[in-house]
Amino acid sequence: MHSNISIFVPHVGCPHKCAFCDQNAITGKQKLPHKDDVERACLQALGQVDDIADTEIAFFGGSFTAIPRDYMLELLSAAHKYVGEGRFKGIRISTRPDYIDGEILDILKSYGVTAIELGAQSMSDEVLTANERGHSAEDVRRASRLIRQNGFELGLQMMIGLYKSGHRQEDETFDEIMAIRPDTVRIYPVVILKNTRLAKLLESGEYKPMSFDEVLGLSARALGAFTEAGIRVIKCGLHASEIVEQDMVGGFYHPAFRELCEGLLYRQRMETELDKAEKDGRLTANKELVFAVKKGCMSKAVGQKKANIGYFEGLGCKVKVTEENGIGLYEVRLLDDAEAAHRYSIYNKKLIKRSKVCGCFYCGKIFAPDEVSSWINEGCGTALCPYCGIDSVLGDASGYPVTENFLHKMHERWF
Repeated sequence: MHSNISIFVPHVGCPHKCAFCDQNAITGKQKLPHKDDVERACLQALGQVDDIADTEIAFFGGSFTAIPRDYMLELLSAAHKYVGEGRFKGIRISTRPDYIDGEILDILKSYGVTAIELGAQSMSDEVLTANERGHSAEDVRRASRLIRQNGFELGLQMMIGLYKSGHRQEDETFDEIMAIRPDTVRIYPVVILKNTRLAKLLESGEYKPMSFDEVLGLSARALGAFTEAGIRVIKCGLHASEIVEQDMVGGFYHPAFRELCEGLLYRQRMETELDKAEKDGRLTANKELVFAVKKGCMSKAVGQKKANIGYFEGLGCKVKVTEENGIGLYEVRLLDDAEAAHRYSIYNKKLIKRSKVCGCFYCGKIFAPDEVSSWINEGCGTALCPYCGIDSVLGDASGYPVTENFLHKMHERWF
């Protein structure tokens, strides 16, 4: 599993003060790392990381290629000692798109840099100018081409909800990043810090941010679409930090922002499946819905604090989520009743004892629960049919009908 040894390099020497950045606050609260700090972090990580071959030394926090050249080389030299020959995979940096050229890339390559992330933030020149980024969308395109041509992994960072950015500008950014097809993306909803131009614009009323739900929806869309396109989203939302907690005056911070995005994605895809089932006449009368998702994704699909379960209950639907192999991340499949009922034929001892009638969807026999005398699987137990001996017993306490027609439907589905 990929991991980073993160070394924060504050905005020393950064050539621009963007509208959303308080350089003094950030730099003042962080110690500048030097050679010894880098070597100490690398030595410590050598004995801690699980997969050294998939670990990068990562210089984050500022515009790495815009810092004084001697300082940049000091950091790279210290890190380069720990790259290759059974050590770390490489070095990852983040920087501005207008501080990338052939000479810089040659230097980075010679010191073992493997991945370069560009702070694109927006691909709308109108938004970039309004937020005083000091570069254009074309700078992002040009730098991205150079990075790719020189064999580096390319990452782009986007910021949602900036000053002067509405849905049209967000669509423009999304479409352009999709067209560039970076290897990785970071999605940052805007956080407004005090002592920034954005804070002043917010206070004056000139900056009227979108609603939280709008930014959440745009972020979720980007997360889903990038993932489907094979673009790895390595960050969605900001980590909690002292700076965010003390200096935030507005914006779209939430400590579990990615979790909110994932929950919204699953809810939207559940709604799509529900709409299809309604149009096709596949909904059961009791509106009990069972959605299958990728293994390991049940908590994402249920939503933070089971928000998605509550949402569908408000629509009069009882929703359950199960996990299956063969389903992609953020994909959802609405199980029909024959599929959904099958899960009640496994570890069903308590359920059988609560039932009034049981049936076997292998041989089709219908019988009383006390006729079941054989079980497999210890503890919860799975009932075996008293007539054919197959573990295909369904009790009516499951909520599904134990009738000849329904058992036949299950037989066709499972045998």
